Amino acid sequence: MAKLRVGIIGTGKKKARPDQFGYAMAYRHADAFKLLDSCEMVACADIVEENAAAFAEKYNVKGVYTDYRKMLAEVNLDFVSVCTWMHLHEPMVLDACKAGVKAIHCEKPMADTWGGAKRMAAAADKAGVKLTFNHQRRYGEPFVLAKKLLDEGKIGQLVRLECECGNIYDGGTHFIDMFSLFNNEQRAKWVLAQIDYRTENLVFGQPCEGQQVVLTEYENGVFGLIMTGAGGAKPIGCVDRLIGTDGTIEVGLADGKPIRYRLAGEKDWTVPDIGKVSIHGPGFIERAIADVVACLLEGRKCQLDASNALIATEIIFGAYESSRRRGRVDFPLDIEDNPLAAMVKNGDIKPVKATV
Repeated sequence: MAKLRVGIIGTGKKKARPDQFGYAMAYRHADAFKLLDSCEMVACADIVEENAAAFAEKYNVKGVYTDYRKMLAEVNLDFVSVCTWMHLHEPMVLDACKAGVKAIHCEKPMADTWGGAKRMAAAADKAGVKLTFNHQRRYGEPFVLAKKLLDEGKIGQLVRLECECGNIYDGGTHFIDMFSLFNNEQRAKWVLAQIDYRTENLVFGQPCEGQQVVLTEYENGVFGLIMTGAGGAKPIGCVDRLIGTDGTIEVGLADGKPIRYRLAGEKDWTVPDIGKVSIHGPGFIERAIADVVACLLEGRKCQLDASNALIATEIIFGAYESSRRRGRVDFPLDIEDNPLAAMVKNGDIKPVKATV
């Protein structure tokens, strides 16, 4: 069988210390593709020619472009990875859909607006393109074990999910997406939230709040609570907490433990031995991309599918809209923009510049 021809959009520059201005996620994607006999990286694009050239040299990629549209037009690609900042995701995904690729794997968050996220998913569905997003923690041992324990009935029936994250848009999309995994991809019914953005915080060019309290209810009656305290406070104490009728599971604890659980009536926590892993890896992205490719080849829906990513994304933009409306927002979400970005642009929120 012929190998899938892979193109990378947005190689970035490899940094010794990644930050909110660049993680060079293309290199992480490329490392994953290198492990797959079914794939061959044949082209890459970056607006900075030296970045694209450095990437191509490292991975022996023949086609090097500074215009991704030209790459899509000239190279017969089966699979595209989009590794750029979020405001570029929508046009790049739409262009890749028009180019006739079979699959697109895009970095998270989905888009810089709720309307953009919906348009991407709709375009891929219409074109028959498999569109997935890199919520790679779904493949991480702590989260997989938590789901397994839940499915086995270890803590009884799930009643509430709790999450602690630095912000709900960039980092939080991972852990809110974990709610979807644990809750069998149930959609939310509504969200009630308040966010604080008194100090400017731009991540990949997008405003990300410094503090938030978010409450949501899913269609099956499970509640979700998302929270972060200012000044490094830890109001939840873990990145994800699963509360059931007969116990609790915690993932990504503040003290560094990847997972623990306690059954109803027990005093002590059980800490499973899952080896030298954290909530960040290693191996999560490799497994995620391997599954994306396997699902494409086997005709299966991937758990990273856009339809699943939309669940968390609706909660995120819905939370911002709740803050804008100062009230509960019922779903489906009936806006198109990014409410936080709009409030900043309109002067409704006036953040002060962060001190270095």
